[in-house]
Amino acid sequence: MTKTALALLNRPSLAAPPHREGAEPFVLVDSGQPHVRVLDLGVTRGDGVFETISIGAGRPQALRAHLVRFARSAAALELSEPDLDAWEAAVRAAAAAIDPVPEAFVKTILTRGVEGEGRPTGWAYAAPADDFTAARRDGIRVVLLDRGYRHDVAQTSPWLLQGAKTLSYAVNRAVLREARRRDADDVVFVSSDGYLLEGSTSSLLLRVGDRLVTPGVDLGILAGTTQGDIFAFAAQRGLATEYALLRPEDLQAADGAWLVSSVRHAAPIRRVDGVDRPVDSEFTSALNSYLVSRTE
Repeated sequence: MTKTALALLNRPSLAAPPHREGAEPFVLVDSGQPHVRVLDLGVTRGDGVFETISIGAGRPQALRAHLVRFARSAAALELSEPDLDAWEAAVRAAAAAIDPVPEAFVKTILTRGVEGEGRPTGWAYAAPADDFTAARRDGIRVVLLDRGYRHDVAQTSPWLLQGAKTLSYAVNRAVLREARRRDADDVVFVSSDGYLLEGSTSSLLLRVGDRLVTPGVDLGILAGTTQGDIFAFAAQRGLATEYALLRPEDLQAADGAWLVSSVRHAAPIRRVDGVDRPVDSEFTSALNSYLVSRTE
């Protein structure tokens, strides 16, 4: 039984030398064995980027959108441009190598490699997804946390890499620990000047009447692939969509609110800073049915 699979890329970028001359673009290896060198800058510095791609019924979902964002994050870090054809093939191979499960994921990771060698390291790891039934059905509790940057940080300080999906996730893990200390499941970041941003690993989505609204990506937040798919779903149902500047009071006043991400999908927000808010169960079910059944 194959529960996990690992595809190691021989040449993650055509702009850099391969790890082995003349070898195949990638090879499937035993994911239980060590493969990354201890001096790899992804390990020692968090110097790299990643994506997590949902697998539904064996099919990668929003694969191209994830790979485009992968390349955009790599460019922000000035990493060698990933060979997206090789990465796509590796993702598909890893996804196909695990035993069939209702939901799974493939995580792609590109690092700068060992310092001084000029060869990036890359791999795609596939595994079954956790069971998020309760979060999707019952909703989640969130707290609002100050991110410490103004909403225009992407324009004023692009070197802070806001909006790039990097391996430097210590803060993202720290805020989840803080959420647990506050009897919550997740967070919604707020800019230092009072605008809603995103979750720890997710996009924020609000329903206001017949509109779906989300904070704009010019706020130094990640462009959500799942949020993009939901906006396409909204268009099918005749709902308007909008990117907007939102305040915490907009979250409380919304008819519905969700944190949406590639693997958890749409988790309705049922409590904000200890204050309960309504959950739109019918629309949540429609969202998740759509997301689970997506094709590429």
